[in-house]
Amino acid sequence: MALNVPGLVSLIVFFTLTLATGIWASWKSKKDQQNRNPTEMAIVGGRNINVFIGLFTATATWVGGAYINGTAEIVYLPSKGLLWVQAPVGFALSLAIGGFFFVNPMRSKNYVTVMDPLQETYGNVMGSLLFIPLLLGEVFWFAAILASLGATMRVILDIEGSLAIIISACTVILYTLLGGLYSVAYTDVIQLVFITLSLWVCIPFALVNSATESIYYTATHQSYQDPWTGKIENQFLGRWLDDFFYLVLGSIPWQTYFQRVLSAASPGQARLISYLSGLGCFSMAIPSVLIGAVAASTDWNQTSYGLPSPLERGESAMILPLVLHYLCPAYISIAGLGAIAAATMSSADSALLSASSMFTHNIYRKILRKKAMEMEVLWAMRTSMLVFGAGAAGLAFYSSSVYDLWFLSGELVYALLFPQLCCALFIPSTNTYGSAAGFLVGLLMRLLAGEPALNIPPIICYSSCSLVNGTYSQLFPFKTFTMLLTLGTIVVVSYLPVVLFQRNLLPRRWDVCNIMGVTSTLIPLQQMEKQMGSPTVALEKNSLNSLI
Repeated sequence: MALNVPGLVSLIVFFTLTLATGIWASWKSKKDQQNRNPTEMAIVGGRNINVFIGLFTATATWVGGAYINGTAEIVYLPSKGLLWVQAPVGFALSLAIGGFFFVNPMRSKNYVTVMDPLQETYGNVMGSLLFIPLLLGEVFWFAAILASLGATMRVILDIEGSLAIIISACTVILYTLLGGLYSVAYTDVIQLVFITLSLWVCIPFALVNSATESIYYTATHQSYQDPWTGKIENQFLGRWLDDFFYLVLGSIPWQTYFQRVLSAASPGQARLISYLSGLGCFSMAIPSVLIGAVAASTDWNQTSYGLPSPLERGESAMILPLVLHYLCPAYISIAGLGAIAAATMSSADSALLSASSMFTHNIYRKILRKKAMEMEVLWAMRTSMLVFGAGAAGLAFYSSSVYDLWFLSGELVYALLFPQLCCALFIPSTNTYGSAAGFLVGLLMRLLAGEPALNIPPIICYSSCSLVNGTYSQLFPFKTFTMLLTLGTIVVVSYLPVVLFQRNLLPRRWDVCNIMGVTSTLIPLQQMEKQMGSPTVALEKNSLNSLI
């Protein structure tokens, strides 16, 4: 295939427009920065992001390249289908739950990152440990996004994927470094509009292509493959539920989400942004679903793509760009290419900003350089952007392993960070002992369950674990089970040391986390029991709230 010159030109124009918008937003942020903390401006936009911009940037953060490409792929796959497309509903519910339960306690206390309540409750050492899976998740996410864009450019434009990776990474790093959240938020507006218009323009042409059967017919009848609506076998119900809860709850404890809601002018606006962006995420999946349905209804032998089909060639992951390229006119497919690039960059800049924000605010400022001046912190943030961005771009060249590492790190965030955040915000009686125990138990249980993509065999085989083609498959909802086990461990282990120290069953000098340091002025445990009738109630109501 020859070089697609019009497509390349359109891509250059889009990248230039995005970069110009980012630079303009950087200038605007400096103009609005008077009498404001420069680091806070870079991380949360001075808490001055309005509802309109907040809605666009929150929606664009989730509607990335993986979202639109992955949704189309799952609809197309005969073994999956529409019923396995969980991300639109999962993300919508996640944003609704986040807005209802998590936004108010986070925004009302003026936290800057998702790590703030964890460090405040469990201390800097434990906070540093909890930072690791979040950092890995953001960096691997950035790398996976770049790898996806590189593969798309290779198929559509017939250019080296490495070139697209380098150009995309440099563009994202440059405007994010210059303007922080302001640049990311305003470029997200451009990118989301581009995604919406480009995909919807392409869909009518794909639907009426002569090689495509009616998607209404193929939804319930077998044509070129099984119906694209799909089905859920009883044996896979546990995995389906596990993946669904993972998407709903595991999408909450990410800095990319809280960076948006914490930048709002008030808790009320933050909740509104969260609710509306959930609806935005759901609606943005509709074009990808239709494209996946079109792909499943197409006789590829009637196109210039020919046989074997994308499924048989192992190119299912590229089904969205393939539909745009082979089922739409050339001038229309160019618009679709812009949509993919826009979706990629809208998530990539969010991941980069989130990783650098947490490192700068929670590690550099609170641990490494507690007396650092604001400009030093700001330059540390810019330096970390360069390091994380360059590292992610390097990892993007190893696309298969990057995807697998991203999935694993995301599961670790669900199993380890979500219960920690819940306890820090809603169960203030938990302490560092419980947090450390929960972290170790959750990490151990997740790793012992194995990871087929990384060739890690399971040590623990849950019920319905099966061996298929030499690979173990866990059909039990082990991710959610691990998360609940972590949550229970944090609560139980937090309570036990308090009782042991209060009853003098353990000497106070063993309290290395100093959770009893503030209890010397409290009345003795026996008097509390006499006055309130229950040692458990006494501890919970009088002492545990101020132990940490």
